[in-house]
Amino acid sequence: MGSLDEDRPGEATPLPPGQRAQTQWPVLHYGPVPRFKPERWDLQVYGATVDGAKHSWDFGEFHRLPTAEVTAEMHCVTKFSLVASTWTGVLARTILELAPPAPEATHVLAWAEYGYSANLRIEDLAAPTTIFATGRGGAELTPEHGFPLRLVVPHLYAWKGPKWVRAIEYLTEERRGFWEERGYHKIGDPWQEQRYSYQED
Repeated sequence: MGSLDEDRPGEATPLPPGQRAQTQWPVLHYGPVPRFKPERWDLQVYGATVDGAKHSWDFGEFHRLPTAEVTAEMHCVTKFSLVASTWTGVLARTILELAPPAPEATHVLAWAEYGYSANLRIEDLAAPTTIFATGRGGAELTPEHGFPLRLVVPHLYAWKGPKWVRAIEYLTEERRGFWEERGYHKIGDPWQEQRYSYQED
């Protein structure tokens, strides 16, 4: 099944079941938009790292990392799908290479401002389209959409990619994140409509 993408007339875009395509990008988040202070900002990686150390990049260091572009839809659990967008930023694989997880690490928590978190399997973070996004469609992200950094995991529901992300914690056993603790699915695959925890095996 598919729907017509308004940006690409006549071209069918397959969507996960239950989703509708739209070109407008709604602003949806829990809590206020944080105030960005570049002198205090960093991205950290810690937990079960291969060397046992915490790794971090300040704002300038992060923006000197190799950048890439990913073109992908964004699927929200509220049943809209943002049609194919070009996301710009640093691939999650780059961060995994610079700060490798220990062999026993199986999951991560992506931490954002105000203590928000989302859990992911290591393989979801390592997927080729997972990106720490700084921009979309050639423009810098707005604060409402996650500036200065948003994790985008296109193959999962969008709540798995926090706005205002600040850290990745490697885990040796699974822990639930903010919405997962409140009844959302631990994996969140939109193609299988994994919306709620009661659907888990």
